[in-house]
Amino acid sequence: MKLGVNIDHIATVREARKTFEPDPIEAAKESERAGCDSIVCHLRKDRRHIGDKDLEILRKVITTKLNLEMSVDPEIVNIACLVKPDQATIVPEKRMEITTEGGLDVCDNFKKVKDVIDKLTGQNIDTSLFIDPDEEQVTASKEAGAKIIEFHTGKYAEAFNAGMDHEKELETIKKTTRFALSGGLVVCAGHGLTYQNVRPVACIEGIDELNIGHSIISKALFVGIHEAVKKMLELVK
Repeated sequence: MKLGVNIDHIATVREARKTFEPDPIEAAKESERAGCDSIVCHLRKDRRHIGDKDLEILRKVITTKLNLEMSVDPEIVNIACLVKPDQATIVPEKRMEITTEGGLDVCDNFKKVKDVIDKLTGQNIDTSLFIDPDEEQVTASKEAGAKIIEFHTGKYAEAFNAGMDHEKELETIKKTTRFALSGGLVVCAGHGLTYQNVRPVACIEGIDELNIGHSIISKALFVGIHEAVKKMLELVK
């Protein structure tokens, strides 16, 4: 099981004061030194945290894998084609949302998503789709040309964190993972995963990578980013 560390919220703290620290670049490098397998960042249309310069520098310094979360907005797609991250993960994006709300609806946006996949893969950028664990969305993702999918684990995480029955949501992720693997897709997962709820997802056979940000950055406030990443790695690995 691999671990991707999302560094967006290091930049969120920086942007709260519109200053130069904390530096997401240093957080990325320290996360790599701690043993993570990839660095994840989301270049949003409103640039609320990660900025263009951050992405440009990350492309130069990352030694593992740079995974750029992005919408299908033409401006962002063009930037991705210029920067050429190792992987692009297409996510839904709403201006007023606090964080990504649910998975990408590939079924209802098939042509738009396929056109972006074609453009990105034409630049030799591996492309993933961030979707809900739903077989119809998996099928549409494969038909659109995606080789990688990432399951939105928000419903599972919310149920677990609220002390509710989360086994149903966990079983849905397991079942849909098997379905996706049978179709030859690489399966990743993320969203809402914490030190408390990550183990059951990490134990699902066939999931290649978990992408986690907020919980790691929160822990880093108390123990430092290196130790926070190491602690998550112990649970994920």
